Amino acid sequence: MAERSLVTERLDLRPVTEADLPWLLAEMNTAEVMRHLGGPRSDEAIAESVAIDLAAMAEGSGIRFTIWLRDSQCRVGRTGLLTVRSPAAPDGLRGQPEIGWSLASAYEGQGYATEAARALLAYGFEILGLAAVYAQASDANVGSTRLMGRLGLLRAAGLDYNDPEYAPEENPTRVYRLTREQWSKQ
Repeated sequence: MAERSLVTERLDLRPVTEADLPWLLAEMNTAEVMRHLGGPRSDEAIAESVAIDLAAMAEGSGIRFTIWLRDSQCRVGRTGLLTVRSPAAPDGLRGQPEIGWSLASAYEGQGYATEAARALLAYGFEILGLAAVYAQASDANVGSTRLMGRLGLLRAAGLDYNDPEYAPEENPTRVYRLTREQWSKQ
């Protein structure tokens, strides 16, 4: 996947860089932001995740963006189009393209995740030519589940699984899918 920025009406989606690390540690690695993502992680784990994102971009297997407000040039969240890596995921899901997002707490509920995800889905289907994109969330993650519906993702119940890296209340992981054909009809 080529390293490039995406632009929407209100947002700039810029490929993650090492310069994002202090912001990730301060604004994104909080109990509130990470409540459905396994909870806050160590500084080392966050730095390692940035290194993994940079490696994925370098090898063309995924891209993670930092979401910036165009008018104020401040970071508000992250989104990405990566591959499902969880060892607990079923064979039919592991390695497939996956979209995800998270916002800093102060920026939730303002439509930024929807706007960023739509831009990323357009990039995935129209530029990269992906056949399908998956998303995952627990039933407890109501905000993301609602967003998946707004984006047109449909349940792929046969791919649901329990992920031992998450607390019982965050299981099972529910899987959703959107195909290029479904996207083109929106």
